[in-house]
Amino acid sequence: MKKKASELKKGDKIKIIGRIWIVESTETSDIGKQGSKKTRLELSSGEEKIAIIRPAEYPFEVQND
Repeated sequence: MKKKASELKKGDKIKIIGRIWIVESTETSDIGKQGSKKTRLELSSGEEKIAIIRPAEYPFEVQND
């Protein structure tokens, strides 16, 4: 199942580059100079944590439990 970046919630599991990441937090910005909203995602996978920024409409593959 796919969800837009802006629709992701804490605890959702998404697949990026063949790995499963758990959404720790999300933050969506207002429309800026680039003309679209951006969503900042903080993700964790085991001991590793990353933060990524994608357009709010960007589709992610969500893993079902």
